[in-house]
Amino acid sequence: MYKYDQEWYVNDDGAQVRRLILHMPEKVKMADVSGKRFSVYVERKNSEGKIMYVKHTWDAPKEEWTRGYRTILASYTSDAKGNPVLEGDYVTLELDMDDAESRAIVGTLAGNKFVDCQYRITQIESIGELDGLVFDELGEIYVPQEKGYTSAVSSYEALPLKYSWYDPGKEGDLPLIIWLHGAGEGGEDPRMSYLGNNVVALSSDPIQSLMGGAAWVLVPTSPTMWMDDGSHEYGDSGKSMYADALFALIEEFVEKHAVDKKRIYIGGCSNGGFMTMRQIIDHPDYFAAGYPMCEALYDKTISDEDIERIKDVPIWFLHAMTDGIVNPEETSVPTYKRLMAAGAKNTHMTYIDDRPPLNQMVNHGVWPIGLRNEANYDFNCQPVLLDGKPVTRFEWLAAMKKHY
Repeated sequence: MYKYDQEWYVNDDGAQVRRLILHMPEKVKMADVSGKRFSVYVERKNSEGKIMYVKHTWDAPKEEWTRGYRTILASYTSDAKGNPVLEGDYVTLELDMDDAESRAIVGTLAGNKFVDCQYRITQIESIGELDGLVFDELGEIYVPQEKGYTSAVSSYEALPLKYSWYDPGKEGDLPLIIWLHGAGEGGEDPRMSYLGNNVVALSSDPIQSLMGGAAWVLVPTSPTMWMDDGSHEYGDSGKSMYADALFALIEEFVEKHAVDKKRIYIGGCSNGGFMTMRQIIDHPDYFAAGYPMCEALYDKTISDEDIERIKDVPIWFLHAMTDGIVNPEETSVPTYKRLMAAGAKNTHMTYIDDRPPLNQMVNHGVWPIGLRNEANYDFNCQPVLLDGKPVTRFEWLAAMKKHY
């Protein structure tokens, strides 16, 4: 039995196992590993070592066993990190990300969970003199997009919160992008808050370059959900037991790091969109702009005084018409309209018309579009303009700066 390493890749659906790096017992040549030389089987297990029986995606029609065979797209000799070489001590297998068993995370009623992906890679064709090798001992797990992230706990005595942050490794006061996770990415492991969906896009080169080449990314974690008003249930009170603790965390981070206090941006999806709006209402003078997605703060809980206080805060909403989880006609749409009626000059809303047969259904999941920076039109279906030029949501966000 031999070792193998996993390489995870984070995309719209969160972390997936993209490559397996096999520790070969001797050097092998590139030409000898081409074609179908291996079979890859995986069982995804819970903390008790049992194969999980869950829905593969949150909107899947039924639950299934999380086990099966993976599709190999390519195989080649490599170094220890999976970089191709003509002759090496490792063989890397690139796997199909569309495989049902590709995800390193599954959704449960208690939220998203990392799963123990136990692979068994069997050699089914000869490689030189090697034959019948089995790789079933996990060595390392690599997540290249996680580079630069660190996790910690705030020092707010009343209610300390876990969080993760990305350090761009540049000097000088830098902008800060805050991301507030959805309901599925809370809990005890702060890594879930940025690996549960494609939050690492905020630390990727395209978004970082828009921010002037470098920006901090702060990803706080709620032990339950941001909408928890103390009842530990979803509700429409508009209150959160974490509101003060979260703002204390943000202030603490800003004071500890070289943050440009005129360029602090806050956003998030669903549950995190709720808290985005909660923080903007509670602290309208603190943030340079907000970018909530499918936000869940019911408009009925927002007073006319709140609207007046936040009308000058730049906000760009993102929501889908067919959202069956958070009704936009009870949340973002009326809030957007009230802000506009109050005279807001820099409020925008991309309202995705995903009703059949116009487009493929987006429903609640608009954050992939948002994090890919594909939102670029306003509520009237016209491009959002900045200095007379059409901009995407993050181009717009990067240009926002407090003046005081």
